[in-house]
Amino acid sequence: MSYLEEMFSLAGKTAVVAGGAGAIGTVMSDALLRAGANVVVLSRTKDSVSAFLARYRDEPELGKRAHGIAIDCGDEKELETAFDQASERFSAPEILVNGVGGNRGKTRFVDIDIATFRDILDLNLTAGLVLPTKVFCRRWIAENIKGSIINLTSMASYNPLSGVWAYDAAKAATLNLTMAAAGEFAAFGIRVNAIAPGFFLGKQNKSLLIDDKTGNSTERGKAVLNHTPFGRFGEVAELAGATVFLASSMASGFVTGVSIPVDGGYLIHNI
Repeated sequence: MSYLEEMFSLAGKTAVVAGGAGAIGTVMSDALLRAGANVVVLSRTKDSVSAFLARYRDEPELGKRAHGIAIDCGDEKELETAFDQASERFSAPEILVNGVGGNRGKTRFVDIDIATFRDILDLNLTAGLVLPTKVFCRRWIAENIKGSIINLTSMASYNPLSGVWAYDAAKAATLNLTMAAAGEFAAFGIRVNAIAPGFFLGKQNKSLLIDDKTGNSTERGKAVLNHTPFGRFGEVAELAGATVFLASSMASGFVTGVSIPVDGGYLIHNI
């Protein structure tokens, strides 16, 4: 193997990507697959799983290492089943990407709908981190597997974004629990890290950042660009490198409890 292959190859390893059929999850899943891993994508619907797998119809060497399971990551029993299915299909998972999450609109604090608030917390924190981490780490400890977890934090983990109260709370908690879990699981050789995407245009936030009628940046979009030293939104492909780095025990074997911003400098903005 070349030096780079030895450092970053994931050949023979199995990765499970929860939320792996979404815009960011697809890029992370694809990066792990191209680095040599077997990849099992977890998504809520069979249609989204099928759409992900269809990407590899013309790349059979990659397609044979890709698999998808339609499950609810907020259901502990379904997650146990997914771990078993991944093990039977390939090998016991050694990499977990917690990519389930999202937001629904923005509002003034006094107009918060509590039911919606709880749903968003549950999606981003319970299904997006707590339950998959609980299930996989329990299995890893029992089977003496030194696994790697990659969570998805956010710019909101560091600085609150206006009007998205539940999302802010969940992502702040994701950063906190990434560090806390890293501390607890280090004794078992399990690493827990995160990637904090900056502002990428996706179906969840595009209408907030780009005016559908004109194609120009909205006021919020302009504010983001003015706050980003690179002066542009990110390309989702730019998340691939950080994903492979954190997944590789050779490249990041002594790295745990960190959140890597991939944000064009958003967090270092100053005046």
